[in-house]
Amino acid sequence: MLLNVPNMLTLLRLVLIPLFVFVYYLPYPHAAKIATAIFIAAGLTDWLDGYLARKLEQYSSFGAFLDPVADKLMVAAALMMLIADTEVHKQVIDSRLFGIVALIIMGREIAVSALREWMAEVGKRSRVAVSYIGKFKTGSQMFAIGFLIWREPVAGMPTFRIREYLMYIAAALTLWSMIAYLRAAWPNLTAPPQ
Repeated sequence: MLLNVPNMLTLLRLVLIPLFVFVYYLPYPHAAKIATAIFIAAGLTDWLDGYLARKLEQYSSFGAFLDPVADKLMVAAALMMLIADTEVHKQVIDSRLFGIVALIIMGREIAVSALREWMAEVGKRSRVAVSYIGKFKTGSQMFAIGFLIWREPVAGMPTFRIREYLMYIAAALTLWSMIAYLRAAWPNLTAPPQ
């Protein structure tokens, strides 16, 4: 069934991406807070669509394809906006390091997507199916990025540095999950051609 509840939530996440970008760039004092709320809502739909697909047994090939695409597009859009934001550059320890971390996160997403596609071609897709570490990685990215978008002090404390460190931790988890997927696929990657 193409238009079940989980798939509609995934489509909603895709619709939220341009809305998120638009709000992020609005010249209003509360634009960052509203953009954060949209980003968090998108992250919640990611969790909810998976939960409902399992609970209602509403799995579909369309959903299996579109769900990770929507996640990656939302993360990529947010990272590109943060990298381009001069206010963020003024606050991070080293804007070059921050850019490299964003590149690591986006590069991993591309590499693992390509790995999954290749493994599917050789009939071994299940070896690189989404794991708990992958889900934890996504959650940490969403949390760190959402926290960076917020910008305001939390409870009166200037917490930008903590947010930046959370981003670096998310990048480390990103690399860890990529290594786990590569290790699972390694026997197939190094096998002689058949």
